[in-house]
Amino acid sequence: MNQTPQTPPMPACSHTPVPYAGPSRDSVLADRQRYLSPSLLTYYRDPVMIVEGSMQWLFDETGRRYLDLFGGIVTVSVGHCHPKVAARVQEQVSRLQHTTTIYLHPTIAEFGKKLASTFPKDSGLEVVYFTNSGSEANELAMLMARLVSGHHDLIALRNAYHGMTNQAMGLCGLHTWKQPVPQDGGVHHAQLPDRLRGPHGYDDPAAGEKYAEEIRDLILHGTTGKVAGFIAEPIQGVGGTVEIPPGYLPRVYEMVRSAGGLCISDEVQTGFGRTGTRFWGFENHGVVPDIVTMAKGIGNGAPLAACVTRSDIAQSMTGRLHFNTYGGNPVSMAAGLATLEVMLDEDLQSRCHEIGGHLRSGLQRLMDRHPVVGDVRGQGLMLGVEFVEDRDSLRPNPAACAHVHEAAKEAGVLLGKGGLHGNVLRIKPPMCLTREDCDFAVAVLDHAIAEVS
Repeated sequence: MNQTPQTPPMPACSHTPVPYAGPSRDSVLADRQRYLSPSLLTYYRDPVMIVEGSMQWLFDETGRRYLDLFGGIVTVSVGHCHPKVAARVQEQVSRLQHTTTIYLHPTIAEFGKKLASTFPKDSGLEVVYFTNSGSEANELAMLMARLVSGHHDLIALRNAYHGMTNQAMGLCGLHTWKQPVPQDGGVHHAQLPDRLRGPHGYDDPAAGEKYAEEIRDLILHGTTGKVAGFIAEPIQGVGGTVEIPPGYLPRVYEMVRSAGGLCISDEVQTGFGRTGTRFWGFENHGVVPDIVTMAKGIGNGAPLAACVTRSDIAQSMTGRLHFNTYGGNPVSMAAGLATLEVMLDEDLQSRCHEIGGHLRSGLQRLMDRHPVVGDVRGQGLMLGVEFVEDRDSLRPNPAACAHVHEAAKEAGVLLGKGGLHGNVLRIKPPMCLTREDCDFAVAVLDHAIAEVS
């Protein structure tokens, strides 16, 4: 039996939180339960109240410090309250907080131009629609695909997550995270090309092409033979950090375009250099989508998202009035532009590759030590750890995942949790994470996993 390791001391932090003088945690919890929607969930048996943040660190009302390995579901990309982003937002708030796109404002055009420059040259991806959320961006992509193609049917993957508006929920391939309400229809779901649990595994170099063949059958027999589009995350986020295998997207994109459809890449969690090797997740697959959606990390916590496409596709929206009252507001634009500048100036993509590789190596060692860890996967600083009862049956082990999730919090590490069976730790920290932080997190997980191994 493995000896239970000792939890190491937490890495140093130069930030001292301001003493908290607000309502007590218990009163906040009571008011939340009484006045807010009962559908709002909280992590942990004993919910944490976060009142301050600094880069990769979060602080509760007592001043206790936590290492954030979830980034508010990848929302905080360059660090909590990054000084350059915070200064730009504060300056904009003091000057002008709101004006709609019916007026000119310099920052929205400047940000759109800089954002377009991050896409591959000659891709044509240079027309930007700013929205408030990824759900809105994905609905806009659905609308444009249907307008341009003249078709209605869309194809998405099972276990996907594309948002919580009614139309976006229709794209989500399983009932676990979409409401049981009638959807608009016209969305067909293909099997997830999962190399851990599917028929074609990690050891099959042609797995991607084999999984893609189902799309051909779906187009021929599940639709009219013509489709409006196909949408997928290059790595499923909420679905448990499941990587789309090499060869899959090129083949699927070819089939979808042959059927008259557009190809949409949901980069809400994989974009902005998080995968390390490329700035956009689709670039890891050697494809160029027709539409790209993004949110969360685009504004380092600001309510901001975008849908980027080619000019010929964007023309489909000019037939009738279309605008977003708050999309492109000056405060969110200031946050987005400052965040992108930090990403590029500090080369955070390379940092994700280096630090993410170091962290993944540490997690892989945990898999070597603990049979309850069934898989370690992901790229850059978008990683997942899947728990199983045993590696022969691969039966999901949500109880082990829940225990480790809770134990890590008690030791000062905040993680995400997801996957179809709730048995995957989701690790998506702010990009300012250090090697020392990674070593601390791995040691905490080693200690927690040993308790259930």
